[in-house]
Amino acid sequence: MPLKLVEIPRVKSISKKDFVRLYLKPQKPVVIEEFDGNWAAHSKWSLDYIKQIAGNKVVPLYDDRPVHHDDGFNEPHAEMKMSDYIDLLKSEPTKFRIFLWNALKEVPSLQADFSYPDFGIRLLKHVPMLFFGGTNSHTFMHYDIDYANIFHFHFEGEKQCILFPQSSTKYLYKVPHSIITHESIDFSNPDFDEWPALNKAEGVKTTLKHGEVLYMPEGYWHYMKYLTPGFSMSLRALARNPLNFSKAAYNIFFMRYFDVFMRKLKGQKWIDWKNDKAIKRTQHRLS
Repeated sequence: MPLKLVEIPRVKSISKKDFVRLYLKPQKPVVIEEFDGNWAAHSKWSLDYIKQIAGNKVVPLYDDRPVHHDDGFNEPHAEMKMSDYIDLLKSEPTKFRIFLWNALKEVPSLQADFSYPDFGIRLLKHVPMLFFGGTNSHTFMHYDIDYANIFHFHFEGEKQCILFPQSSTKYLYKVPHSIITHESIDFSNPDFDEWPALNKAEGVKTTLKHGEVLYMPEGYWHYMKYLTPGFSMSLRALARNPLNFSKAAYNIFFMRYFDVFMRKLKGQKWIDWKNDKAIKRTQHRLS
């Protein structure tokens, strides 16, 4: 039995007025299929192009190994030259992904290929983040620590996206003092005998292709799986909901530092306690 997911609405294009009225204000996800914005990126950006202009850059790599107490916050699992990494992506499946790679900081020339669109919300100008992955690599189900409004522009290949609103958190086995669900859950093919609460979670899904844009509202859980090698860029805007903004501040200025402190203090026992607590809290809600 699959997850309870419906397809995310799709539009060919949309005016700022309609986007604000239909999706931003009600906080509903949408895919814009033919966003242009006069971006050179849509015709230029590919894995080969990135290899050409950034091949000598050493990039941080992440995989889907369980969190360990020795891991720092967003600490990479490996490093590799971008040229070697792209060769790897194109030659064989790999779990290694690039996560939160700042395009402006690492390759300033990329800025000439895109501009900041006016969706009716002010976008942050200094954090255009790139994400790369190979066939079947995926993220853990998570939400962004800053509760941002996210515009996720996809380039090359196909990417599966599964989203849940915060209202489904109680059924997702959220790990306390973190922004992820239990790492053992395979959201592309979940075991409902092991994770029965997932039967009650209601979410949305889509498959992104080159040139398409996914809008993810504030605090939406998201799981991304690369069906083929590809990459995406996220532009973001601060949370507008005052409650979400306060939750973001708590996460950024307290929660993540508290978690790092407890890892140092308790070691792997802290990680194990959190994972166990995620299961017990969620199962309790079913009783």
